[in-house]
Amino acid sequence: MNVIEIRNLHKQYGSFSLQDVSFGVKQGFITGLIGPNGSGKSTLIKMIMNIVVPDSGEIAVFGQKMPDCEKEIKQRIAFVPDESYYYEDLTIAEMKRIIAPFYKRWSEDVFQGYLEQFELPANKKIKDLSKGMKMKFSLALALSHETDLLIMDEPTAGLDPVFRRELLDILAGLILDEQKSILFSTHITTDLDRIADYITFLNRGQIVFSEAKDNVLERYVLVKGNKELLDRDTSQLFVGIRETGVGFEGLAANRSEAASQFGAHAVLETPSLEDIMFFTVKGGGIRA
Repeated sequence: MNVIEIRNLHKQYGSFSLQDVSFGVKQGFITGLIGPNGSGKSTLIKMIMNIVVPDSGEIAVFGQKMPDCEKEIKQRIAFVPDESYYYEDLTIAEMKRIIAPFYKRWSEDVFQGYLEQFELPANKKIKDLSKGMKMKFSLALALSHETDLLIMDEPTAGLDPVFRRELLDILAGLILDEQKSILFSTHITTDLDRIADYITFLNRGQIVFSEAKDNVLERYVLVKGNKELLDRDTSQLFVGIRETGVGFEGLAANRSEAASQFGAHAVLETPSLEDIMFFTVKGGGIRA
């Protein structure tokens, strides 16, 4: 079952456009939305939240169309944006008093528990919080109203490694409740190597793939070998190739075909999500 269904979404911004974007976010899992900066990730998330209106296409959340059922849908969504949009001169406690009444299932006990866990002083003004503390505050608000769907836009960018690990552990814990789902946008793919179940890869406004992470890592392969192995035919197997003074490494989207072609003459390795994104975005002819 999908908690988000996106069909044939289009949005034009000057020379940039999201083109015929379709994918789903499965209930009970973490879906990572990856892509380089400027690929359209934030625009896509803003359209899901009805902050940006698509030119065409359909968005359904919990089986209800957005924006037709926006009020009901947003009672069940927690949104953590990439920037803080709170009133900077208010304290944490004052800002919470403004936000909490909007949610029917708000839990003050849960919120206070997160303040304690994240070491956030309730009397501290928003403007005096570091980037990491602002993210902790956003997360505390998001997780305090029994959310069924958590949507996060670049939440780990600029965070220190300690809190990044803590945040990922929190997200992994949330998914133990199989009714909850997470859509996590990031260009820091190592975060998703640890916790994501599904990956949607967006590049230049188009979906490259949207499927289970394990399937992606089984299908793609990183090939390393001597440059003598490259010719017009073998080069066609690669999504992208990086040549060095002594050899090459290339990403192929078909592991069995690459194994058949190169056999024992090259080293075949499982790529990381970062490898897949790098070679796909850069394409062929990369030289080091």
